[in-house]
Amino acid sequence: MKELEKTQRLSIASVLTILFVLVGLISYKKPKHIYDINSKNTLEKVITNDYFVGFDKIDNPDFVLIDIRNQNEFNRGHLENAVNIYAPELLNDTNSNFFKELQKKDKTIVLYGNNPNETIAPFMLLYQLGYKNCKILTIKNGYFENSLITKNCNIESSINDIDAFIKESVKKASLLNK
Repeated sequence: MKELEKTQRLSIASVLTILFVLVGLISYKKPKHIYDINSKNTLEKVITNDYFVGFDKIDNPDFVLIDIRNQNEFNRGHLENAVNIYAPELLNDTNSNFFKELQKKDKTIVLYGNNPNETIAPFMLLYQLGYKNCKILTIKNGYFENSLITKNCNIESSINDIDAFIKESVKKASLLNK
């Protein structure tokens, strides 16, 4: 009798497991956003290419300025002709369509916030999703008497050969592992 109960329990458990798997497969939806490039490749490309734009070069008609700050900061002051897309809302349907349209028109997306560090995560996200037409505006924004003050911000550039450093590190690591 006990063996019959065990068999029934196993049968019920296996039927439930199969049902859960079937429900999961039936309800599966393909993600809207799929990474085109992984993080490692993105970082390699970013450190070897020029993805920064100075404040003096934003008059280019192919540039579309995207202010990633929240609506309140944007309303306090923003650069002329900038579009406000708050960073957490980058991937909603409207904004995704907007970025796809910019890519089709060969426009360059120039992201800016209060400082360049604020724009790194949105930049990396867009770049990994395949928007290779992104750049970061190297400015610092601040306020003085409720007026926006925008200043150029110098980004450190490495004078060292990063590829040589990485190769040397890998070589040392492999020697240590032996």
